[in-house]
Amino acid sequence: MPMFDRIKKSAQIMLRGETRANKRTSIPTITTEEVVEMRQFFAREKFFIFGHARSGTTLLARLAGLHPEVHCNWQAHFFTREPFLKSLVNNPEAAEWLTRRSNRWNNGGDLSPVVLRAAADFILEREAARAGKRIVGDKSPSSLIHGQAVRDMAAIYPDASLVYIVRDGRDVLISERFRNFVEDSKFLTNQDKRIIAELKTDQTPFTDGRSSIFTDAFIRRAASIWVANLTETQEEGRKLYGERYFALRYEDLLAAPFDEMQKLWEFLGAEVNPDLKTAVIQELASNPDEEWQAKRNDSIASFLPKGKAGNWHNMLTTHDKQIFREVAGETLIKWGYEKDANW
Repeated sequence: MPMFDRIKKSAQIMLRGETRANKRTSIPTITTEEVVEMRQFFAREKFFIFGHARSGTTLLARLAGLHPEVHCNWQAHFFTREPFLKSLVNNPEAAEWLTRRSNRWNNGGDLSPVVLRAAADFILEREAARAGKRIVGDKSPSSLIHGQAVRDMAAIYPDASLVYIVRDGRDVLISERFRNFVEDSKFLTNQDKRIIAELKTDQTPFTDGRSSIFTDAFIRRAASIWVANLTETQEEGRKLYGERYFALRYEDLLAAPFDEMQKLWEFLGAEVNPDLKTAVIQELASNPDEEWQAKRNDSIASFLPKGKAGNWHNMLTTHDKQIFREVAGETLIKWGYEKDANW
């Protein structure tokens, strides 16, 4: 370190004390003994629904909650979006408090994982108790940090179940694009705004392959994130949760909704009543997201059928397909969306 910088740092320490890091070095994983202790107070079975944004996580949560034993709400983002659950203790001051030797409640250890688990358990179980249900879960899209979300979840909830829903990345691409358009996202570029203006003027060229609703950069970025989310979540889910990991495809849910929900409910440990089939079909007929988008910007929202599988066939140009194939072609094959690259 240059002499001037050393003198400057010394002066700062003399005036303001040693600078502390914003985050602590690590937060311990909850122990098996601590999990057993926590379940004495919060005994309900827990599950978390992950999935890339625009992949049907909300629909799956709505359907899961139809079961008389299952309660599911959404967007807690305990492990999927900053500041995350761990922000409650993720600073040196909290670490010092929760590990302080004079704090006789910590038994010489670190109370951090217990604090995090207790906070999340109470949030989850409070609503489940009101609803009189014994299984409770949260759905939060996990397309920001992928596998890290699974690792953070396992550090606090190794005994929970992880449900992961996947949707064809080409339809995810389109759904994300229209959501940005409808919401008039602050991240829209001048080229994006030009596309919106043309779309409002004449939609025909965007459905017959002449014009694209995308920029090349958007396709590459979105496809890369989709691939990373599927790859990392599947790997970490299988490794950390084993039989407590359940993956399904959005398209299969649409094609055979009750069959897929029956598999999920049985996975969660809930007894399935055939009478629930009617409730599932009725819930599928409702689309709150479509109604919300129509209120925001109907001239754009009405252009795309919401919640349908295969919209990409009419919306992607030959050039769009080529770019997506380059980035995500192998992942499409891996998840059974294509048999080869000839699509």
